[in-house]
Amino acid sequence: MFVVITVGSLLPAHDLPPPTFDGMDKLEHALGYAVLAGYGAWLFPTRRLHVLLGVIVFGIAIEVAQGAFTASRSADVFDAIADAIGAAAGQLAVRRRQRAEPSP
Repeated sequence: MFVVITVGSLLPAHDLPPPTFDGMDKLEHALGYAVLAGYGAWLFPTRRLHVLLGVIVFGIAIEVAQGAFTASRSADVFDAIADAIGAAAGQLAVRRRQRAEPSP
């Protein structure tokens, strides 16, 4: 998932399909990071905070890389915020699911 997000985030803008509605970019960020952080929380249930912080730092690093290393992309603080919100939502969803499951 890290590779998919990294490649998708650093592709030239003209190689990406145009958004179908306003805000689609932020929704894609939130959903991608929700899956990433949720999967991490599922794999490492005792390290949820570390996973969450790692995913958020990864999102910020991707935004910095877009601004520094691509000509057709730019860093966007609102993308980083969408990443963080998605990461928190993904972890919350996994945590609720784990609490709802009966213990073996």
